[in-house]
Amino acid sequence: MLLTAGAAVAEPPQAQAWIDVATYSGFGMPGGMAGTGGGSPLSMLGGMFGGGGQANQFGHTQTGSAGRWVDVTLYARANPTLAEAIQTVPAGFLSPALKLQAPAAAPGQPPDPGDEGVVSEREPERPQGRLLMYWGCGSTVRPGQPKVLDMAHLSPADLKSFFVSRRATQRGAHSAAGRPVWPSPEDTRMVPAQASLVGEHAFSGVGVPEGFRFQIPAAQDLMPPLQIQQVAQPDGATELSWSPLPTARAYFIAAMGSAGEGTQDAVFWTSSELPDTGFGLMDYQTNPAVDRWLKDKVLLPPASNRCSIPKGVFPAGERGGAMVRAIAYGSELNLVHPPRPADPKVPWQPVWAVKLRVKSQTGLVLGMDGRGMGGMGGGNPAAEAGPAAPAASEPNATGKALNVLKGLFGR
Repeated sequence: MLLTAGAAVAEPPQAQAWIDVATYSGFGMPGGMAGTGGGSPLSMLGGMFGGGGQANQFGHTQTGSAGRWVDVTLYARANPTLAEAIQTVPAGFLSPALKLQAPAAAPGQPPDPGDEGVVSEREPERPQGRLLMYWGCGSTVRPGQPKVLDMAHLSPADLKSFFVSRRATQRGAHSAAGRPVWPSPEDTRMVPAQASLVGEHAFSGVGVPEGFRFQIPAAQDLMPPLQIQQVAQPDGATELSWSPLPTARAYFIAAMGSAGEGTQDAVFWTSSELPDTGFGLMDYQTNPAVDRWLKDKVLLPPASNRCSIPKGVFPAGERGGAMVRAIAYGSELNLVHPPRPADPKVPWQPVWAVKLRVKSQTGLVLGMDGRGMGGMGGGNPAAEAGPAAPAASEPNATGKALNVLKGLFGR
């Protein structure tokens, strides 16, 4: 039970659903690089090139594989060993229903359904050489930049100070024993290119309360792909531009690359007006956190459609070795039935609750056409012919980008 100071007893919901919605375009980015704690930063390089196969699997909302993805997890307090469940969905999605199945076994204890704490982030591995950090959109580097960290002469305090990483990522869809998920072994259907989640959804299963029905509005539908164009400006800056997405709440862009040939130095740049490595921001964030960081100018406002990487952040000859990641945050949806009573003295016993998170992410290499590494096209990797063949001048750029990742993490 949850007790709040000066209020009546509030019970946890009898059932809880988590729904994660993601759209990836460009070459994507491994989940571990986004600060999600999802394994080695180099363990999912295949996903960077739009892989994923024709069978859908749970967890693609975090992998960065090009396409549209939805992950669902269901918990029923009355049946902690729930093995299967059904989610009826609108005709515009995968009508009439999704089959959820729980994993046979999962290590450790399942997380508390009511835990809304920020999910812990992996401690970054120590790179080699020096790290140079720049921040802010514009044609020229700001005074006082870059912030430099020499890996040969640093203390734990120096490392902590340098790796400023804002993050407010709570638990979303997850795999645990007794909690059915979709996609599942018996339902691996891909999300259609023009699919829509808008409309009525319902969950049913042994121990799932009757009447677990809710509406997903257009604001939480699958987002369009975030498509960024890049243009090298005469003044040496690189302008990034995009068409604003209708349901985006904010944007954030981060780039990383080499400081030049013959050096182990790595360079970070973000669109934030305040120093931030960006590792923690490349994931779902809560609505209050997004709004707070918009006021702080850490994130770009929803009407934004361009941001320039200043001249000199990445050496002209190394521009093709810099990898750019960008995210458009959708608005998180939190539903609970019945709603909390207006009178705090009235006991609250919610029957069900839903947390839905939505985002759109993309990746590109500076100096390369973003379509050259497997653009999203129709949004369904099963329908794509695969990555386009790079032009003759492009392999070096791709190789440099991967080498930067390996060198940065000492692999």
